[in-house]
Amino acid sequence: MYRALQLVLPRPSGTVRTCVLLTLLAATGIAILELVREQTGTSGFFVGLGLALLPVAPLMAAFRWLGRAAPAPWSQLLFCFGWGACTAALIAILANNFATEWIAATTTDASAADHLGSVAIAPVVEESAKAAALLLVFTFRRRHFTGPADGFVVAGFTATGFAFTENILYLGNAFVEDLADRSGALESVTAATFFVRIVLSPFAHPLFTVLTGLGFGMAALGARRARRIWPPLLGLALAMGMHALWNGSSQFGDHGFYVVYS
Repeated sequence: MYRALQLVLPRPSGTVRTCVLLTLLAATGIAILELVREQTGTSGFFVGLGLALLPVAPLMAAFRWLGRAAPAPWSQLLFCFGWGACTAALIAILANNFATEWIAATTTDASAADHLGSVAIAPVVEESAKAAALLLVFTFRRRHFTGPADGFVVAGFTATGFAFTENILYLGNAFVEDLADRSGALESVTAATFFVRIVLSPFAHPLFTVLTGLGFGMAALGARRARRIWPPLLGLALAMGMHALWNGSSQFGDHGFYVVYS
């Protein structure tokens, strides 16, 4: 990880930046580990961890293959994965929980707060947190960020890390629910969650975030300052919109998810 951060940040001030980011990743990694374990319980955490690991290697391989023409250093990609899994995930969980609780207290309607938080708050918070990794690479490792393909791959690794942590939380909670209800295999919430999140939609988070990545990639091609500013902002806005549509799919009826999915 230290070498990964060295390659992401430049010299001569790279050592200081490396130490700062290394500390940040370590602190957020420990915090998100404890937060997820606290919410899922120890048994739920390990079950969620094991199941959430399954799509990680195939997703990494897919994005690495897509960037094979000009492959980025593995260290840089692992930094992005770590940012998504640790820093972005922690920011998202804390901010989403705070916003949802505040809305619930203001409206006294917990159901409406959950829906509004999922559709309006979560996409903004989560996509912004993931975009921060792209901004760091774009700013400090510009020579490895030369076009849309680079943005696509960097965004894919960042979002894969974020989805990994999120999947631990969802799958771990589902397992705990199954234990409490003593559900059988056919009624298992864990199996249903695994099917929807791991089998049907492993590319969901990457699909949103690659829009931001493509925006940064277009910015790398722009010679004028204005052409380096608006593409990432537009990509981020599109990522938030796609994310909001995905989260709000349940509002389209019983089969809303499948309509949006298709």
